[in-house]
Amino acid sequence: MTGLRARKKQQTHDALSEASITLFLERGFDEVSVTDIAAAANVSKPTLFKYFPTKQDLVLHRIADHQHEAARVVDASAAPPIDALRDHFLEGLDRRDPVTGLNDHPAVLAYNNLVFTTPALETHLARFVAGDQQALAVALGNDLRAEITAACLISVHQVLSRRNWQAMSSGTAASVYYPTARAEAVTAYNSLAAGL
Repeated sequence: MTGLRARKKQQTHDALSEASITLFLERGFDEVSVTDIAAAANVSKPTLFKYFPTKQDLVLHRIADHQHEAARVVDASAAPPIDALRDHFLEGLDRRDPVTGLNDHPAVLAYNNLVFTTPALETHLARFVAGDQQALAVALGNDLRAEITAACLISVHQVLSRRNWQAMSSGTAASVYYPTARAEAVTAYNSLAAGL
């Protein structure tokens, strides 16, 4: 019974996720209500809010698995934190991980465009970033230097990801932009290492 219940819950979660993203991409985030999404997923509005507390969560849950990733990378590595995070970012570029911005798949581009051009989503995303920065500061020692270092490292990731996404959204292929993205990442992290 537990297995069936868990599967049904996952199916409802997935249906809400797919319905919301489809509607947001078709009409725009601000033009779609939670009532529209609940109806498209064939659930009630209270059921929707059991799975996703806010309308923004219907979009941003897709990046939730990356929450506090920088702190996890630092905790799991014997390398200096800047080196560990640089190497992690470079590996992400190699895999075309969407979180690096270097992914030209149409669905990824559409999703990133939705997130980065919708003020309500950018505001909510800023909370994710603040949480990542705090978690990384704790992993780095939780003092003033750790907080400054965490702020710099999270900012580097954000700047690089946005530059990559902007290149992808302008029509540049990921394979073409890859050498530039890699060179910029190396420069950014090494410059940060030299400054800190």
